Amino acid sequence: MSELPYEYYVNIVTKRYFDGVDTKDLEKTLDCFHDDATLHEMTSDTLHEGRDAGIREMFTRLFEDNGRIWHGNFVHTVDVDQQAICSQFSVEIEPKALELEEQRYENCNRFYLRDGKFERVYVYMSGSNLLK
Repeated sequence: MSELPYEYYVNIVTKRYFDGVDTKDLEKTLDCFHDDATLHEMTSDTLHEGRDAGIREMFTRLFEDNGRIWHGNFVHTVDVDQQAICSQFSVEIEPKALELEEQRYENCNRFYLRDGKFERVYVYMSGSNLLK
């Protein structure tokens, strides 16, 4: 069983992870993950393995390929006993490619933690996969 309170799970997802993504702070974002973590974009079955390998490469591309990134309108369900949080949210993202307009998504992520950091993350996207 986890000794981390409900608020910890909401904080790591919103104030640390998504704030890191939205401000393109790669180290802040990666600090939420264990070194052996996986991030699996389920909609297109794209798996990124290892914080310092696949996950780092994915976020580096995401940050380089896009201007503004915003996540908000969060709805969370936390399971403290299982060290997990499910988060539904809105995404707005502005691709740098001139032919593309701002993209809007309604996504859902399932985060499984171990010792206060992400061990496994499952991403369900409403549009095309930006996490290639």
